[in-house]
Amino acid sequence: MFKIWNEHYYIDMDAIEEYSRIEETIPTQKEDESMEDPIEDVTKIHLIKYETVKFMLEILMEHQEDIDEKMGMSTNELSVPFKLAFNSLLMKKIINKL
Repeated sequence: MFKIWNEHYYIDMDAIEEYSRIEETIPTQKEDESMEDPIEDVTKIHLIKYETVKFMLEILMEHQEDIDEKMGMSTNELSVPFKLAFNSLLMKKIINKL
């Protein structure tokens, strides 16, 4: 949980998993095939989405200079990468207000 503009935010780990997961249909097994091979429980992720989310979280987690919270949303002290990462993660519901 972190505080920005007098609001507390947290990172939703389940949202990261859901956002980067690749849904795949499991093929049905024919009658003549043996049932010896168990179906493995494998989660596949979309690598580009996962790495992008990871990079945006790294941007948010980097040490920033102290923010003058009295300035509110009009502050220009935040970097463009921080603003872009924060807004993108907020829109995808990966970070949420507490």
